[in-house]
Amino acid sequence: MSVPDPKISQERPAIRQLDEAAINRIAAGEVVERPASAVKELIENALDAGAVRIDVAYADGGKTMIRVADDGWGMAADELPVALERHATSKIDGSDLLNIRSFGFRGEALPSLGAVGRLTITSRVAGAEGAVLTCNGGRIDPVRPAAAGPGTIVELRELFYATPARLKFLRTDRAEAQAITDVVKRLAMAEPFVGFTLRDVSEGGEGRVTFRADPEHGDLFDALHGRLSRVLGREFVENAIGIDATREGLRLTGYAALPTYSRGSAVAQYLFVNGRPVRDKMLTGALRGAYADFLSRDRHPAAVLNIECDPQAVDVNVHPAKAEVRFREPGIARGLIVSGLRHALAEAGHRASTTVAGETLGAMRPEPAPSAQPARVYQMDRPSQRALRASYAAQVPDPQMQGFAETASPMGRVEEVVEEPAPEPEAPQRPLGAARAQVHENYIIAQTGDGIVIVDQHAAHERLVYETLKRQLADNGVAAQALLIPEIVEMSEGDAARLLETADDLARLGLTVEAFGPGAVAVRETPAILGQVDATALIRDVLDELADAGDSRSVQERIEAILSRVACHGSVRSGRWMKADEMNALLRQMEDTPHSGQCNHGRPTYVELKLSDIERLFGRT
Repeated sequence: MSVPDPKISQERPAIRQLDEAAINRIAAGEVVERPASAVKELIENALDAGAVRIDVAYADGGKTMIRVADDGWGMAADELPVALERHATSKIDGSDLLNIRSFGFRGEALPSLGAVGRLTITSRVAGAEGAVLTCNGGRIDPVRPAAAGPGTIVELRELFYATPARLKFLRTDRAEAQAITDVVKRLAMAEPFVGFTLRDVSEGGEGRVTFRADPEHGDLFDALHGRLSRVLGREFVENAIGIDATREGLRLTGYAALPTYSRGSAVAQYLFVNGRPVRDKMLTGALRGAYADFLSRDRHPAAVLNIECDPQAVDVNVHPAKAEVRFREPGIARGLIVSGLRHALAEAGHRASTTVAGETLGAMRPEPAPSAQPARVYQMDRPSQRALRASYAAQVPDPQMQGFAETASPMGRVEEVVEEPAPEPEAPQRPLGAARAQVHENYIIAQTGDGIVIVDQHAAHERLVYETLKRQLADNGVAAQALLIPEIVEMSEGDAARLLETADDLARLGLTVEAFGPGAVAVRETPAILGQVDATALIRDVLDELADAGDSRSVQERIEAILSRVACHGSVRSGRWMKADEMNALLRQMEDTPHSGQCNHGRPTYVELKLSDIERLFGRT
């Protein structure tokens, strides 16, 4: 039994209109969640104003001061008071809320910021005089003339001073500053032709620059390549593939990393819709599905992707923060991401990330000396060429000694040298080179034109067999086994309708379901490759995915898991000695097979070490 709250009056409350200040503070709670939210809104306003350079400064994690200056169109003096009224905007005329081509359109950001902080707007339109307007806790002062360059400077001080309770929910200055940096970097990736500068002025003066990205030039991919190198690092773009795919009016562009350049969490996934940063569960699920065949469940892909479409095909008016969107045809958007990424990864062929070689070299470096004092290094005089020749001659055994002739091929196990026919002359010029040795009966050593390649024979052949099985499955279809007695699965009528909508797709994978009265389906066939399967549990998994992502890959993933297991048992086993022609044939097949750079679990199948890396490892540089 609930006890009446003494703070709540027992009398019937009267309905009354809230004052404008309270309305703005309530709206601010939806638009301005933390300092980073204010920075996002102000930068988007600057981008909508055609700014080419945007300078952002903050103090104490944005709690005491945020300033965003741009060189955009600016605002006239008579427009400044209107800009601080709720739902006043220059972005739309209100006649069509689906045809939105700008970042902002609600007209809530500036009034919300003025309601919870001390806001100052200084702006000048080209050819006119500058003006300044201040707003403290919702109280707007008269417009005054001001000296300013073309563009707008918005300064927000003492955020949430008018709503002190909100301050208690802010995190540390460092955490809030990191959130601001993330917002600026995310918007910088969306607009590579715009320059961004972020400064921390907590200690006064000009402060220190924490992030800077100058405007890029060239076409879209050149500009995006340069911007991502600045924001995410050169390592990402060196191990990423350019994406450019279209499907039914939608275009997908950006860069997606190789599977071997994966992450332990989804922090390196940046998704945009018409240049707007979004956090959409359907899009992240599609990204995950595109890499499902190449990564284990505890690894996450890295990608920067932008979907361009007609504004009327997507609804951005879902939430005041505008981080969520809804597509009119979500299946097309998801299919574009999955097919576009898989096609690009297939074109990458046997390519693996360069970070694998770096990690290998890092593992080879000796442990540091236990002594706290670093060991002294003596630089020796460089010997003459005559002395070098004499030294090399002394190190080379007699060429006539059996088993040590320089012309002998080093093919074979580590313990012995076995004569083998010399490889074809052009083999070292191939991407994976020519096989030279097999060590520990599991690793193939191949020589390339500028380094060496170490191949895990079992992992490589496992991927090759798996890709062959998938092609055969795609060509011949999935065989279905009929159940002697159809299994009846009961569920809600809504779940049954959702499941039956995908019945044709499930039938192509060998899972046949039919309606069996209200709130039930009959499972008549299951994929033969799965063997004896719990049809009820399988249907429940499919329903969970349909409710979560809009479609289901449960059946296909189970089939692919079986194929992966078959490929693992049917591939070259570790410990098997291979001849030279077998090793070279494996290398050539890897070069011709997509995705052969990683095994079925996302691990690399080979490591490439450049000659310069090896020389650096031995201190020869």
